[in-house]
Amino acid sequence: QVQLVESGGGLVQAGGSLRVSCAASGLDFTFYAMAWFRQAPGQEREFVTRIGRFGVHTVYAESVKGRFTISRDNAENTVSLQMNILKPEDTAIYHCAAGPSAAGNSPRDYIYWGQGTQVTVSS
Repeated sequence: QVQLVESGGGLVQAGGSLRVSCAASGLDFTFYAMAWFRQAPGQEREFVTRIGRFGVHTVYAESVKGRFTISRDNAENTVSLQMNILKPEDTAIYHCAAGPSAAGNSPRDYIYWGQGTQVTVSS
């Protein structure tokens, strides 16, 4: 019944921008911290960013700090990731995830996961 559905992935040239979004349903959205993880082929799932229940507290991986921005709209039950100055190493499947308010940077902290959306950055 709980669903997280990502959208907005695609192909973009290095240096370009892309915005991916995640629509949540079947849960009390404001009860959950939200996060984005990414996974490239043959790689471990990597933390990208997270945001607290009310959209005030945010944390970013060093590799994306200054380039990516996470936001949430609790009225729409959505969380988004604005990605700027994209690099080929950003290429991955991007997953959104929901967890308790104390969830950190480990995928083990999260309860619900979306199916992912592919982001490909060409050089």
